[in-house]
Amino acid sequence: MQTVTKVKAINCLHFINGQFVESQNKKTFENINPATEEVLGTVAEGGKEEVDYAVAAAKRALDGPWKKMTLAERSKILRRIGDLILERQEELALLESLDTGKPVSLANKIDIPRAAYNFHFFADYITSVGTEAYQQDNQAIHYSYRRPVGVVGIIKPWNLPLLLLTWKLAPALGMGNTAVIKPAEWTPMTATVLMEICKEAGVPDGVVNLVHGFGPNSAGGAITEHPDVDAISFIGEPSTGTAIMKAAANSLKKLSYELGGKNPNIIFADSNLDEVIDTTIRSSFVNQGEVCLCGSRIYVERTIYEEFIQRFAERVRELKVGDPLTDGTDVGALVSKEHYDRVNSYIDIAKNDGATIVTGGKRPEGLSKGYFLEPTILIGLDRNSRCIREEIFGPVVTVTPFDMEEEVIMQANDTHYGLSATIWTNDLKRAHRVAHQIEAGITWVNTWFLRDLRTPFGGMKHSGIGRTGGMHSIDFYSELSNITIKL
Repeated sequence: MQTVTKVKAINCLHFINGQFVESQNKKTFENINPATEEVLGTVAEGGKEEVDYAVAAAKRALDGPWKKMTLAERSKILRRIGDLILERQEELALLESLDTGKPVSLANKIDIPRAAYNFHFFADYITSVGTEAYQQDNQAIHYSYRRPVGVVGIIKPWNLPLLLLTWKLAPALGMGNTAVIKPAEWTPMTATVLMEICKEAGVPDGVVNLVHGFGPNSAGGAITEHPDVDAISFIGEPSTGTAIMKAAANSLKKLSYELGGKNPNIIFADSNLDEVIDTTIRSSFVNQGEVCLCGSRIYVERTIYEEFIQRFAERVRELKVGDPLTDGTDVGALVSKEHYDRVNSYIDIAKNDGATIVTGGKRPEGLSKGYFLEPTILIGLDRNSRCIREEIFGPVVTVTPFDMEEEVIMQANDTHYGLSATIWTNDLKRAHRVAHQIEAGITWVNTWFLRDLRTPFGGMKHSGIGRTGGMHSIDFYSELSNITIKL
């Protein structure tokens, strides 16, 4: 039986120039709990008019008190935002779970602490950043000066709403920019609370603005087309990234993209299979598989293929699917009916392509409401199947045997994506050799999702443009000017 806790209606407004406001036309849309299919509340539906107000406020704020603050003062505000996130951790985790369908335990363990750490990390990092200086014999001294890009549009996804918003907002604010944020329409709540937190932390009015709405011909489209938005930071699907690039071209905006992934998980026979299976359970099904870094294409050396399938399937069947607010739930609900139907369509494609469903592939028994799907393992698919080539973004993985190292490298790279990869082997030379040949922005060896926020993060091919993390984030959210002093 489902026992999802009833909550009072939560209504989300825009946040513009330091105030929560309705849409000018009073339009709203419903926010649906994916675990119960019940209405959580209403969301103000913004468009061009609200974006115009928000961008104007952000542009004015660039020359206000925010501009006069020292780096140390901005660092103090960033740290305070992180502290306030942790003070409201339980509340934020509940809202994140209600919005996304993810287990509240996961939000409490990963999403909210990492959101706070994003601010804490950049609060420290911005104070340690230097610039270049060169002495040209006795003729001149050249040095660089870093200034804000300007108004940054942040368009964020629905799978890790607060974590990924803070990953972009923290360095943007740290470098003195102002922001206009468009949260995903399916997950508006934690972004709205973050605006309260920013105001309490001392962020001046107009520096951060939030406009709810949809994509094309709505708030998202208005942000990408606005001539006074200087840069766009986007996380989402490649098709949306293409549309944003076209819209942003007229005003030559800076772009930072983190897009999709169809990530290979390569398992060699000499690896520690106990450790492999423990981690592969996470890398396949954490957050219902709705993580761009999930290892959804699993390649297993043939000599251990049968053993892996048997042991992996046994562990997958033990995962508890159900109420995101109940202790012990491993897999919650998919984020929306639209996405639920999309993921299920790939299971139908797999069946038509002759796949064997080792486990999963259907709604769990006893869950008549909500967008729940059993964790699913598919085998027997040809490399050209859409289930192997396209991002499913759900609790569905394919497992394929391989014989030769060269063969699996070729298959791993046979994709339009290039976000991440995982290699499992105890052969040090092989680990380096294979990692250097995998076309991915980040490759893990004998681990997964182990991050250091100083390192470059981003994808190749259709998985993104540019890198974030450490200096890479600082570079995107600032402009360097060179100043030459003749001696």
